Amino acid sequence: MKGTHLGEFEEIVMLVVVALQENAYGLAIKKELEEQTQRKISISAVHAACNRLEAKGFLSAKFGEKSQKRGGKRKKLYRVNLKGKKALFATKELRQRLWQRIPDSGFQIDFN
Repeated sequence: MKGTHLGEFEEIVMLVVVALQENAYGLAIKKELEEQTQRKISISAVHAACNRLEAKGFLSAKFGEKSQKRGGKRKKLYRVNLKGKKALFATKELRQRLWQRIPDSGFQIDFN
């Protein structure tokens, strides 16, 4: 099942894509990621993650209309497809199950 699981950054990228809806393109994703994570993120990291997620079949993409403002270039718009939605919910459920398994004393262990 290599290539079918979500890494942390991939999960966050997908959640941002869902949140941005029809405005989910590279630079908008980068800005939202930086705002939400309070971390500096390169546009290259965003493009690499989106390309990986597309290759895994979790994201679908299409090109928007050409824009004079962008020098005639088109934005690549992303959306989470059904397979991606299932992967996100599976990841969410796994995290919830793991959190529920931690006893109240779980963070009180002292190794010193």
